[in-house]
Amino acid sequence: MNAQSNIFIAGHRGMVGSAVIRALESAGYHNIITRTRAELDLTDQAAVRAFYKDNSIDYAVIAAAKVGGIHANNTFPAEFIYENLSIAQNTIHEAYSAGVKRLLFLGSTCIYPKFAEQPIAESSLLTDSLEPTNEAYAIAKIAGLKLCQFYRQQYGCLFHSAMPTNLYGRGDNYHPENSHVMPALIRRFHEAKENDSPEVVVWGTGTPLREFLHSDDAAAGILHLLQLEEPPNWVNLGSGVEISIGDLARLVAKTVGYKGALVFDKSKPDGTPRKVTDIQLIRDTGWKPKISLEDGVASAYSDFLSENAEGSLRI
Repeated sequence: MNAQSNIFIAGHRGMVGSAVIRALESAGYHNIITRTRAELDLTDQAAVRAFYKDNSIDYAVIAAAKVGGIHANNTFPAEFIYENLSIAQNTIHEAYSAGVKRLLFLGSTCIYPKFAEQPIAESSLLTDSLEPTNEAYAIAKIAGLKLCQFYRQQYGCLFHSAMPTNLYGRGDNYHPENSHVMPALIRRFHEAKENDSPEVVVWGTGTPLREFLHSDDAAAGILHLLQLEEPPNWVNLGSGVEISIGDLARLVAKTVGYKGALVFDKSKPDGTPRKVTDIQLIRDTGWKPKISLEDGVASAYSDFLSENAEGSLRI
C-alpha cells in the first residue's frame, strides 16, 4: 500500500470507519474514497458493482454493518442477518470481480461460540453453538469471513478479516435502547448526573466479563494488518484485558462524576458469561494496543460531551 493507492472505506461515518480514516490520514494516505448510504446502498449488488467499476479501488476496508446491542439483536434478527449478509457478499464478491488488490473485512468476536474456551482463540470458530441473542449478526459475519478466506484460497486475492472485540470511542452510537454497553452506560450516567437521579439501573447481574478496545487502537491495528505481506485469514483484534460489567459501570460512573446508587436489573439478559480474546496471533505480527481502559473511557466521555454540545451525537 502506497500513498497513491485508492482506498475505499465502507462505513466511514461509523465509529470504526472514521477512526480508520483518521489513522490513514495521519500515516500520509489521502486518496480515501467514501460513500454515504444515500450515495451507495451496499445491500444493492448492482450499485456496488458499478461503484467498484467506476472508482479504480486498490484497497477496501469493509467497516459497514448493521450493528446494535443485545436488545436490538434480539428484536430485529431478520434485519441483522439479511443486511449484513448482503453487505458482505456484495462488497467482497464485487471487489474480486473489479480486481481490487486487497480487502480487509471487519467482523466481530461475537462470531465465536457462546461457551468457547477462554481466552478465545481464532481456532474456536465453528466449534460449538453461538450466543442466541446475537446469532443472526454472528452468522452474517462468519459468512463474510469465510467469503474472504475462500476467495483468497481459490483465486489468490489478498482478502482477509479482523475480528474486533467490544469497541468504543469517538463517534459511537448512543441510542438509549439499541446501543452497546459502553455508550449506553456513558449516556445513562451522564443523564443521571445532569438530572440528579438517585440511582442508575444497569441491565443484568453485572457479573459477565467483557473486553473493550478503543476505536483508535482498533484503527491502528487495522492499518497494521493492511501493511502485512501475509496476514492471517482472520485475526482477533482486542486488548486481551477483561472487566466485569459491574466494575465497568462503576468506572464509567466515576469518570462521569455520578455519585448516586447503582441497581442491577437481573430480569434483563446477561448474554455470554465471559468473553475475552486471545490476541497472541496479532501480537506475533508486531501489534499491541496502547490505550488503557481508564484513559479510553475518559477520552470517550470527553468526545461524548463535545459531540453532544455540537449536536452531532449519534442517537
